[in-house]
Amino acid sequence: MGKKGKKEKKGRGAEKTAAKMEKKVSKRSRKEEEDLEALIAHFQTLDARKTQVVETPCSPPSPRLNASLSTHPEKDELILFGGEYFNGQKTFLYNELYVYNIRKDSWTKVEIPNPPPRRCAHQAVVVPQGGGQLWIFGGEFASPDGEQFYHYKDLWVLHLATKTWEQVRSPGGPSGRSGHRMVAWKRQLILFGGFHESTRDYIYYNDVYAFNLDTFTWSKLSPSGTGPTPRSGCQMTVTPQGSIIIYGGYSKQRVRKDVDRGTQHSDMFLLKAEEGREGMYKWSWTRINPSGAKPTPRSGFSVAVAPNHQTLLFGGVCDEEEEESLEGDFLNDLHFYDPVRNRWFAGQLKGPKVEKRRRRRGRKAEPGGADKQEVKGPSAQEPLEVVREVVSEDGTVVTIKQVLAAPGAVGQLESDDDDSPEEADVAPVEPSPRSNAMLAVKHGRLYLYGGMFEAGDRQVTLSDLYCLDLHKMEEWTVLVEMDPESQEWLEETDSDEDSEETEGAEGGGEEAEEEAVEEEEDSGEEEEHPSVAPGELFAEYLPRTEQHWLRCARDDIGPAAPERRVLRAAQALAQAFYDSSA
Repeated sequence: MGKKGKKEKKGRGAEKTAAKMEKKVSKRSRKEEEDLEALIAHFQTLDARKTQVVETPCSPPSPRLNASLSTHPEKDELILFGGEYFNGQKTFLYNELYVYNIRKDSWTKVEIPNPPPRRCAHQAVVVPQGGGQLWIFGGEFASPDGEQFYHYKDLWVLHLATKTWEQVRSPGGPSGRSGHRMVAWKRQLILFGGFHESTRDYIYYNDVYAFNLDTFTWSKLSPSGTGPTPRSGCQMTVTPQGSIIIYGGYSKQRVRKDVDRGTQHSDMFLLKAEEGREGMYKWSWTRINPSGAKPTPRSGFSVAVAPNHQTLLFGGVCDEEEEESLEGDFLNDLHFYDPVRNRWFAGQLKGPKVEKRRRRRGRKAEPGGADKQEVKGPSAQEPLEVVREVVSEDGTVVTIKQVLAAPGAVGQLESDDDDSPEEADVAPVEPSPRSNAMLAVKHGRLYLYGGMFEAGDRQVTLSDLYCLDLHKMEEWTVLVEMDPESQEWLEETDSDEDSEETEGAEGGGEEAEEEAVEEEEDSGEEEEHPSVAPGELFAEYLPRTEQHWLRCARDDIGPAAPERRVLRAAQALAQAFYDSSA
């Protein structure tokens, strides 16, 4: 009795602490959110000028990440909504709605009166009721200068049959947040986790809410058992048995004053519902330990559900934190989770099957057939199996077995004709490594759009579109190409060019590359800092934990603006200190 009472008291204490933290975050962020409400209202005034539905054929959408890509339940269409883009100086948020026609391979921009405000890092779920409905909850808005942030707690529905937006107002729902996850479960929407962050405080959530699609009411669930720790950007999918899987995610904790520690979670939980009296459900958490080739720890990965109810995980970024630096290893690998067998396995491509048949029949390769190649057979090098131990967030040691493709295996298509050496050098078509991409599955085909990766200090936001047949698992098909080098990147400037009306994502302007020359002017005439450049001072005076904080915004927890703000301030301080010492 004593132990049980102590545990219950400890649990209540943790709940009180979380409640106090949420109240503190809410109070401190209220002022900056009030400032942003005026800007959001301005944009809504502009949107209110739209009085009728306008559908305009268009080129593919501009580069973006943290948008939502959903499949129409009745038509061969993909629906893209919202997202964000950073051009080096400004953050752009969108509430544009695009429709991609799969059969026609064409894009249409759909303007509907009274849409939700601009946002990113929201969640969108499609249900078949009423000819199809797209439900959207939460997300984040940032001012163009990246100085302030607003977290939404609104719920919207797009009636696909009538092309009308409707805001559903129901009390008792989740607090404002970004990076949460939401799935359709029976006649309900189930929402988990997310985060809320102001300029000085933050809080991560592990609460669970249900929205009833029949009564339009929210209810907060209280599952029994030990569930996931607070986090955002996790995997949340429904199993064929009707349970809900939570995997991975990202969070950070305050170790001491002004010192934070980020965690890339790799644990997995099962949220199960048992029907009781009067149709009420009793929810419970269970931690599960799947077998197989588990994904390496990462954040910013993308998730979709394959035709056989297996969960598909793509890409992400694994951060390597060292003494004075933080580097991200961006990924483009595929992993599948089988909930029936509770097992992970790596998604490996077989290569184009048509070409294999042609070669078996002894046909001569057609002209221009350098891109029609065959995967090496069993005589090729075997895949490399790497086994390593990783300490998870709760201190346990997890053994991860990863199957890496050997040269000539997955991702290395090769001809079996020795007299065609030029064919062996052709790289396979595949999406570049990235995080925060958008995924959707329709008719057994996986569609991947956009995302981002980093090249030095530059953030490259993508607008390419790929397709992969999940039944054949042969090769990726490029539907929309993009050259990352062609994307304009504007260097940071000291001038504030606040523009309230930001419709496009191209960025505009031609100021660039003004900072590189300054460091060479004062090379060593004084003894105090004979060869220390501002960049080195920046690395010296920016704490390691702050660098980790800068990276957080990229990992599916909201726009990248927070890191730009702190980066600008730290660089300015380092430059000023350098100038005064030189």
